[in-house]
Amino acid sequence: MDWRQYIHSDPKILLGKPTVKGTRLSVEFLLGLFAAGWTQQQVLENYPTLSSEALRAVFTFTAECMREESLYTLPLLSEAG
Repeated sequence: MDWRQYIHSDPKILLGKPTVKGTRLSVEFLLGLFAAGWTQQQVLENYPTLSSEALRAVFTFTAECMREESLYTLPLLSEAG
């Protein structure tokens, strides 16, 4: 999947945070819904402008970001105690 068809960054929308094209819904916000326990069905019902492909693009974009750079420095298991 080419997430670029669904995700973009515009400095005029949410200060340039990655958002789903045609919406003001950021990748961060959508991931937060899933982290809070929302299902794909709940997200699509509450945000009818989204498609299941757009949600898949959110995860594809995030996975690519995680592969390409370290977003957060987490303590190593040996350092965590």
